[in-house]
Amino acid sequence: MKTILIVDDEKNIRKLYERELHRDGYKVVVASSGEEALAIVNASPPDLIVLDIRMPQMNGIETLNRLMVKHRHIPVILNSAYSSYKDDYLTWAADAYVIKSADMDELKSRIKEILDKQPSA
Repeated sequence: MKTILIVDDEKNIRKLYERELHRDGYKVVVASSGEEALAIVNASPPDLIVLDIRMPQMNGIETLNRLMVKHRHIPVILNSAYSSYKDDYLTWAADAYVIKSADMDELKSRIKEILDKQPSA
């Protein structure tokens, strides 16, 4: 079972994503901040990370940059309500960029596509 780490400061988003992705057969771990996400990844690396950009303290772009130093092999999907970040070169290290929506089809599709490309452990 593939593990997905959801990083978002909004509790309702974390709960929604956790429920929906669990229904799709994934093990889901959640973090409410970039700092918490880095601690989780260092302790038990997930197969994929869904990362919000706008968060207090350490934003998603800084979290992404820190992840790339030690955990470049873990795919990251940036998930933001703001399309303006898509053109920011600092986000280009991510494997995908998905605009937040009540319809999770695009996010689920990108998760499946990225995980299907990973070699089986």
